[in-house]
Amino acid sequence: MESLKIILACITGAIVYGIIYDQFTARICVEYFTVFHPPVFGTQSTTLLTFGWGIIETWWVGTFLGVLLAVSSRAGSRPKLPAAALLGPIGKLLVVMAACSLLAGLTAFLLAQRGLLAPPYWVASRLAPSAYARFMADSWAHNTSYASGFIGAVVLCVVTHWRRIRERD
Repeated sequence: MESLKIILACITGAIVYGIIYDQFTARICVEYFTVFHPPVFGTQSTTLLTFGWGIIETWWVGTFLGVLLAVSSRAGSRPKLPAAALLGPIGKLLVVMAACSLLAGLTAFLLAQRGLLAPPYWVASRLAPSAYARFMADSWAHNTSYASGFIGAVVLCVVTHWRRIRERD
């Protein structure tokens, strides 16, 4: 039952993060969602789009982390960690992801505004030039969020495993 709690905590955390995160990024460049995502929801409402995409884009990441974290915290003969012991580390991972994403988005925005970064042709051909910097900010922010999340998931699992080893000794 604890493994299921861990998985559900990760899925819930990822979805909440995704919805909140997309509320910000959609307001930076709504075209990131309306032009470069398939029309799944049949709405142009920024708020509704971000709720939908916040769930679609993150539930599976939460599942991935949840399964890995459940195994690293519960498998084997070492002392097992309950779900409650992992809520803080999961929250810290989400904060680190947001910080990395913010830094990447700001960097891309500034580089694009200065003409040092341009969107690829397939993007530029579908956007007004005035949206380039905002699009690049969203693109870099989203990619960085995923990358830092995957790296952070691996780190969190390793740290969790080491925590169990130390508790046994």
